[in-house]
Amino acid sequence: MAIVFDLEFTAWQGSMARQWLDPGQFREVVQIGAVKLENLEVTDTLNLLVKPRINPILSDYLVALTGVTNAAVAERGMDFFDAYRVFVDFAGDGPLCAFGRDDLVLLENLSLYGIADAPALPRYVNAVPLLVENGIDPRGFHACDVARLCGAEFEGREHDALEDARSVALGLKTLIGRGARNILL
Repeated sequence: MAIVFDLEFTAWQGSMARQWLDPGQFREVVQIGAVKLENLEVTDTLNLLVKPRINPILSDYLVALTGVTNAAVAERGMDFFDAYRVFVDFAGDGPLCAFGRDDLVLLENLSLYGIADAPALPRYVNAVPLLVENGIDPRGFHACDVARLCGAEFEGREHDALEDARSVALGLKTLIGRGARNILL
């Protein structure tokens, strides 16, 4: 069993280029999406909305990018620490895998909120090196692009954490099916 996940976090126009260095701008998690894989097939999913603590009102930029609305977060969102624990429980023994270092964003949020007693994340694997090993240059792309970059068709909504996790999982399945090493073992 392995977990492929993706995060959406607070952002503003240009915040990625500025690496979230503007005063008061932090990468606060607003959505955790994950798929559980057994033999590279999705057997379960997790989709959590999270209420950011420092910037509780999502920017128009983030809403347009992700489709996550302030109303949805107010209605269905949970505190980050509660969402983190649900995610860790869902992950079990892992391993965890994402496109890039979303594991560090989770740890960054624990630190940002002063949470010291959190359960540890399972072993983490970054999908990016596997793409590079297989001749795929991921620079300038996002998790939502992974399936297509790997030659698979994917029609999920871009920048939705659950759909992006599905894209990464499908991309990995496609590469591994063509003989790439299985980083999820």
